[in-house]
Amino acid sequence: MRIAQIAPLYESVPPQLYGGTERVVSYLTEELVRLGHKVTLFASGDSVTSARLEKGCRQALRLAQACVDPLAHHTVMLDTVLTMAEQFDILHFHTDYTHFPATRALQLPTVTTLHGRLDLPDLRPLYQRFDRERLVSISQSQREPLGRVNWVGNVYHGLPPNLYRLQSGGDYLAFLGRISPEKRPDRAISIAVKAGMKLKIAAKVDPVDRVYFENTIKPLLNHPNVEFLGEIGEAKKNDFLGHAYAYLFPIDWPEPFGLAMIEAMACGTPTIAFRCGSIPELIDHGVTGFIVESEEEAVNALKRVAHLSRARCRATFERRFTACRMAKDYLNIYDAIVEDLPVSRTVHSMELSTTTLSSTTVMS
Repeated sequence: MRIAQIAPLYESVPPQLYGGTERVVSYLTEELVRLGHKVTLFASGDSVTSARLEKGCRQALRLAQACVDPLAHHTVMLDTVLTMAEQFDILHFHTDYTHFPATRALQLPTVTTLHGRLDLPDLRPLYQRFDRERLVSISQSQREPLGRVNWVGNVYHGLPPNLYRLQSGGDYLAFLGRISPEKRPDRAISIAVKAGMKLKIAAKVDPVDRVYFENTIKPLLNHPNVEFLGEIGEAKKNDFLGHAYAYLFPIDWPEPFGLAMIEAMACGTPTIAFRCGSIPELIDHGVTGFIVESEEEAVNALKRVAHLSRARCRATFERRFTACRMAKDYLNIYDAIVEDLPVSRTVHSMELSTTTLSSTTVMS
C-alpha cells in the first residue's frame, strides 16, 4: 500500500528530545516500512526515517529560532501533500484539523488521528461541522467530549519492542514529560516527600509554562529528595525509567493517552497514576501499577509496588502496546477506507500502480 504519513512540524520525527505525537508517527512509519509498504513521511527536514522524506520545513519548528508563525509552514506542507495526493492510496494526518476543508472538498482518501485533548469548547462545533472526516482516537475516553462524529477506529500507541529493556528497578521515583499545571509535577513532589523517597524529574519547560515553573515548581526543587534533570532524549529514557522504583503520573486533566506510561511498562516499571482520562484503559490496576485518586492513596500504593512483577509489566507491554500491533491496527483501518472508496478512484489508483510497476520494469 502507498501511504502518506503527515506529521506536525514542531518536532522532528523522531524528536530529538520531548515530543509524543512525532515519536508515535516515527514508530508507525518505520513499522509500516518494515512490513513492506511504500511510505512517504511529510515532516521537518531534520527527521530521520527509512521512508521517503518530504520536507515540510528545514528544521523542527521548536528548535528553529527564526520561526514566528508555525501555521505558515504547515500550510505550505499541506499544499505539497495535496499536490502529491494522487500518488497515495491513503493520506494519514496527525496534524489536527487544518486540512479538513481541503480534503473534504477534494474527496481524498484520508484518515486523521487526533492526538490531543478534545474537551475544549471550541472543538465540538468544528468536528460536528466536518462530521464526515474519518477520525481515529488514541483512547476511548478521548472521544467523549465530541459527541457523534465519524470515528473509524481506536488505536492505542505502540513502541518498538527492542527500544526499551526489562530492568530491575531502583530506589527513586520518576517523573517524565513536561512541566505544566495539568501534569502536576507539584503533586509528584508532594507524594515523594510524604513517602520519604527520592524523586527524579526529567521534563521540559515550554515558554508558556515558564511562569508556572518559576513561581510554583522551582521553589519545591530545593527539597533534598528532589532532583531536576531537565529535558532528556530517547537515549537516556531507558535507564531513567528502568532504574526507577515506580513512575509517577499524577495528572489533573483528561489525558488522551500518556506515552510515558507504556515506556515505563516496557522497562518493567510500574506506574502510579491518578484516575483521569485514559488511565483506566491503559493501566491494569494491581498488575502494571495502581490507579489512585489522592496523594494519600498514591503514598499507600507505593508500599505495594514491591509486590508487583516487573516481568509481568513487560509482558503486558509486549501483548498490548507494541509498534507492530499499532501498525496492523492502522492497516486494518486503511484497508477498510480504501475498500469503501468510489470505484472510479479505486480504478485510477490501480492504473497508477500499474503504470509505476511498468515503469519500474522497463527501468530495470
